[in-house]
Order: sequence, then C-alpha cells, then structure tokens
Amino acid sequence: MQIFFALQIALWIGLDPSSTAFQRAERWRLCSWHWSCSVQSRWVSYDKISNNLKRAVLVSEDDIFFQHGGVRVEDMQKAWQKNQQKTQAGNKSKTALRGGSTITQQLAKNLFLSSEQNYLRKGQELIITGLLELTLSKQRMYEIYLNSVEWGEGIFGVGAASQHYYATSPAALDRNQAAALASALPAPKCFDKQQYCRRGSINYSARQEFILEGMDRVALAPYPKK
Repeated sequence: MQIFFALQIALWIGLDPSSTAFQRAERWRLCSWHWSCSVQSRWVSYDKISNNLKRAVLVSEDDIFFQHGGVRVEDMQKAWQKNQQKTQAGNKSKTALRGGSTITQQLAKNLFLSSEQNYLRKGQELIITGLLELTLSKQRMYEIYLNSVEWGEGIFGVGAASQHYYATSPAALDRNQAAALASALPAPKCFDKQQYCRRGSINYSARQEFILEGMDRVALAPYPKK
C-alpha cells in the first residue's frame, strides 16, 4: 500500500490529480449513483491564483508551511496532551483526535484517507506526509492543496470557490475576498450553508479580520539558506 501511495505521489510531479479520496466520498454522499451531480471543481495553475489567497490560506491553516518539513512537532504535542486529557476525563468517543495538522498533513488525508479519526489513521497520515515532502516541491503541494480543499458543500478548489462565492477568477480575488475564503476552511460547509452550522460555530467575521492582519507577514517561498 505504501508503494502505491509513493507511485501515485510521484505521478503528481507532472500530472494533476483528477480527484481526491475526500472528493469521491463527498460525491457519493451527495449523488450516489446519479451521473449528474452538483459537485464543482476546476483546476487552476499556481501562477493563476491570487497571492492574496495564497497568503490568506497560509495565515488560516499553516503560516510556516514553506519553512517546516511537513509536521509541526509542538502542535502535535499539544494535540496529544489534549487527547490524553479527554481520555482521562472519560471522553472515549471513537478516540477522536484534536486538530493541529499542517497543510501537508491535510493534503495527505484528503488525497488518500477516510475522515475517520483514530491513531492508526493518524499514523498512516504521517507516512504519506513524509512521502509528499520527499517527492513534491512545496509549491506543487500548495498548488494541489488549493485545487482540492473543500470550500463548501460540493465545492472543491479555488477555481470553483471563487466562481461560486464571487463570480470571479482566482487571479482576481482581492484581499477581503481572499481572507473571507480562507476563514471558511476550518468549517466550509457551515460557511456555505446554515444547516451545517452548530452551536458555537466559527465566528467567520472575526477570523477574517485576524487573517487580514497577518497576510503581509507570511512567506510564499522557503527562506534562503544562510
């Protein structure tokens, strides 16, 4: 299985993924056997995506993506401690894991894995994360992420999201539009449709302001080696 994952990732050096495991699962959930389906996705090359969006998503999801090696150890330690506290408190529902994933880890999960949350799946996610970091450039990984991440029910990738929410192209997204789209990523279905929002859902306006304040401090390329 690991060889299969490695070969798939190697193909994506030059070929664009046609879909991800998460997209296929969502398509089945929404459409079942129907040929016509409301799932939207349109690939956009990296140089045709606004730098506003690239920066906004980094602030929202992983501000040092271009500097780390795939995982943020401190965040994983915090997640582990939170999980242990929940277990000790008697919260053992499906060994749910707290967040703390990098963009590379999110990409690994979306490309290949189920949405089930347990330690075995997390271990497989880390293996795939390592394969992605060894095989693909940071820019290529970010391109695939921006074209495959969920942005609402049946909306995948920046090409579909920019058209759905703003009737514009990814290249034309301004700072406010980019920050709004980036604020959606932790709970995209709720951002798109009220029926998916639960009590205590994300304050998107406050998150958008936070993202706007941080957009100028993130790097879109690895820091040069000294």
